Amino acid sequence: MADHPTIAQIRTVCQPPSVRGRRNSEHWVADVYLRRLSPYLTSVLLRTSITANQVTWLMVGTGVSAALVILIPGLPGAGAALILGQLQMLWDCSDGEVARWRGTTSPLGVFIDRVGHYTTEGLIPITLGLRAAGFPDEGWLDPPWPLLGALLAVLILYNKALNDMVHVARAYASLDRLEDSAGVGVPQGALLRRLRFVVRAVPFYRAYHSVELTILIFIAAVVDVFLGDLAATRALLAALVVLALVTVVGHLLAILSSRKLRP
Repeated sequence: MADHPTIAQIRTVCQPPSVRGRRNSEHWVADVYLRRLSPYLTSVLLRTSITANQVTWLMVGTGVSAALVILIPGLPGAGAALILGQLQMLWDCSDGEVARWRGTTSPLGVFIDRVGHYTTEGLIPITLGLRAAGFPDEGWLDPPWPLLGALLAVLILYNKALNDMVHVARAYASLDRLEDSAGVGVPQGALLRRLRFVVRAVPFYRAYHSVELTILIFIAAVVDVFLGDLAATRALLAALVVLALVTVVGHLLAILSSRKLRP
């Protein structure tokens, strides 16, 4: 196909129901507004020689930048992280659209995408911990906040890895690819199903994506401005660590009691 499609053609070819209807793989910001914007960016990209994988590398770089600018004190750093977090997701929408239009979808592209999300969501908690400690002011290594940031990074990465462990386990057992549907992740036990229903009413477990993290960090930074210190950022970090522990345990139990590891 020619690389000068209309916006309508991009939406038809690059945003099929199999993409827009993904329950777990499509982030809410993409569903709400970024998929409305991404065809315009994709249209520009298709007029260049840039490959889908190169677009994904732009996503990786943007995500890393979103994490690093958190080290800039005050609202400027938090605001820049918020913007870059949104831009990262916009690149994430467009790289797949470029690949689908040109027919260049590949395992390499999926791998680079995973590298980007793991790297970003591992770095953000670390820089959040440094920010909470007052970096780069003197004595920033003395308080426990950098350690809590590192702990949060480990928990977030472990929680993400649980999903990939499911796919690896199914591949090793020569099972079919796991379908991205609502019912597949429902726990079989009645108690766990009730707990899952309660938790989904307050979905704190969604806070560990780069988009949510940068939004929360920005909100905390705004509160910090009014308070005149880093109390809100520190409270956010402490809450994220506690809720991450709950999320990891709940996620593990949900996987073990669902149909995800069954034929």
